[in-house]
Amino acid sequence: MGQDVKSTRDVMENKDYDAALAPPYTASLAARFAVATDYHAVSHPSLPNYLAITSGSTWGITDDGYHQLPATGIGNQLTSLGVPWHAYMEGMSAGCRDSSRPYALKHNPFAYYGATCPANVTSAASLTTDLAQGAAGLLWITPDLCNDTHDCSTSTGDAWLARTVPEVLASPGWRAGGVLFIVWDEDDGGGGNRVPLIVVSPRVAAQSLSGTFDHFSLLATIEDLLHVPRDAR
Repeated sequence: MGQDVKSTRDVMENKDYDAALAPPYTASLAARFAVATDYHAVSHPSLPNYLAITSGSTWGITDDGYHQLPATGIGNQLTSLGVPWHAYMEGMSAGCRDSSRPYALKHNPFAYYGATCPANVTSAASLTTDLAQGAAGLLWITPDLCNDTHDCSTSTGDAWLARTVPEVLASPGWRAGGVLFIVWDEDDGGGGNRVPLIVVSPRVAAQSLSGTFDHFSLLATIEDLLHVPRDAR
């Protein structure tokens, strides 16, 4: 079931294409690897986009409130197929529903499916160790509200990427053919919801990816990489 493949997703926040790629470290990643130049978020505000990336649907949701959804999504799909996965939520200190800022429930889509938080979803405390030990399957990383640039500057988010991405690139899973996707959930409201997707892989040369893509495309790509059906919903 593709358990030796690692797909890592890091989700950043609320910047349009040009603003997201302007900081120096992020710009260096875009220059070294592949960038989808016509990639779009699918909605506003944050939550519908996170749901789209993890289930292939916004479920008609147009706000950031809590909504109980069916027990579905990519996490449930992978669990049912025996494919390992882990979601790391930076700032989560008291569980999915009870942690306070800088953690944001709306940036943890796994807490909505089945109105429960799977054991696979934890704080980011073990991320470094898990990467070094060769964690396989799907790894999802949500920075806190400062490091994802929601509440803080792009330079803060750039510094967080400069600390985190090298850990991923040094990991056995990435070196063995894994893929890191760095994506922004939505733009700042003024750019047609065009955001970057950076594809970081030892098998991918520096290039601009032609074609129009969105969060649904990214989910389908992840499912293909993990050799599971395109039926997360």
